[in-house]
Amino acid sequence: MFATVRTAQGGSFWRKLLAFLGPGYLVAVGYMDPGNWATSLAGGSKFGYSLLFVALLSNLMAIVLQSLCTRLGVGAGRDLAQACRDSYPRWVSWPLWLSAEIAITATDLAEVIGTAIGLNLLFHIPLEIGVIITAADVFLILALQAFGFRWIEAFVVTMLGVIAACFAVQIAMADPNWGAVIKGFVPTTELLANPGMLYLALGILGATVMPHNLYLHSGLVQTRGYGDSIEEKREAITLANIDSAIALWLALIINASILILAAATYHRAGKFDVAELDQAHAFLAPLLGSTLAPTLFAIALLCCGLNSTITATLSGQIVMEGFLNLRIAPWLRRLVTRMIAIVPAVVVTLWAGGKATGQLLILSQVVLSLQLPFAVVPLVMFTASRSKMGPFIAPRWLTLLAGLTAAVIIALNAKLVWDYVMGNS
Repeated sequence: MFATVRTAQGGSFWRKLLAFLGPGYLVAVGYMDPGNWATSLAGGSKFGYSLLFVALLSNLMAIVLQSLCTRLGVGAGRDLAQACRDSYPRWVSWPLWLSAEIAITATDLAEVIGTAIGLNLLFHIPLEIGVIITAADVFLILALQAFGFRWIEAFVVTMLGVIAACFAVQIAMADPNWGAVIKGFVPTTELLANPGMLYLALGILGATVMPHNLYLHSGLVQTRGYGDSIEEKREAITLANIDSAIALWLALIINASILILAAATYHRAGKFDVAELDQAHAFLAPLLGSTLAPTLFAIALLCCGLNSTITATLSGQIVMEGFLNLRIAPWLRRLVTRMIAIVPAVVVTLWAGGKATGQLLILSQVVLSLQLPFAVVPLVMFTASRSKMGPFIAPRWLTLLAGLTAAVIIALNAKLVWDYVMGNS
């Protein structure tokens, strides 16, 4: 993948930016996985538009941390996994690798469930069969890789476009209170006074950064052939950050759309406890008076699952090659990862049925929460080190902001895990 996408060495700023657009959208996929869908649906159905500010804040946090990934990948020429291998002894780097693999498997588990639910809602395929069908997506990855990396990016952007279009139509049908929507992006003191609202806000913030996204982005920015000079790399960092920011704002629009849709339908109708994806789908038709809305919801969910399979494959490849300097065939890597995720999904759906998939989704998010510090702390430390970054060291203000962001997200994740263990969630 390294430097396989040519960039414009001359010409206008917009021509150069066009060549850099792509990696950010693959990263943005991680911010709208089925776990995010569940928290947005729950927040909108229970508290209306009030938690839109939390979605905005979480997006700003994501932009800060992903900008460090860009700086590490372009400035140091290393992805996060390679940087860990270079800097730490094996007794440290190997547990970090294992942690990253667990995070990717947990991510894959959420994708398996989301895709299976999408297949069930659209084609009435039983969940346990849908889970097994998801193993076939390895052939989709192989087909796209055969055409080149730009084809993978094009597929992801197309799926994101379909998701956005689906929610645009649903929101138009739901006719939300746009004054309340705008007001929802303003901070409210009720957030601190209402324990239930605070808990859901913590869920949205805590699920902001996926560990595998940090490895993924620091590797994907290196697919561009931007040159070796300091000036060329500085320009590449700027262009890649713009790509990432645009993509993450698109992710915010989609996540906010899920919350707005839930507020304009479920909350308005007095259904305050909608969190399960299949439950949300079932309620849409009677509330909006059309069978089109739930169909669009299911299509968006299926597209989300397909997109996520690509990013999980690529991040798994980057993690294994970076930590172990070991290359295996992408199809084998994908198949192993997916099989590990499919086994618990099949067992749970056969044993407890569809209602247990929601709990499995929550469990996957808890696992991701536990892995987060092992990715975000090294990232902040590496980009703040002059010996590793040279002239591309992160400005002190950015390091402080990123450190604060990381501390907040880790603390919120720790609280969520504690509540889950203690049975308070």
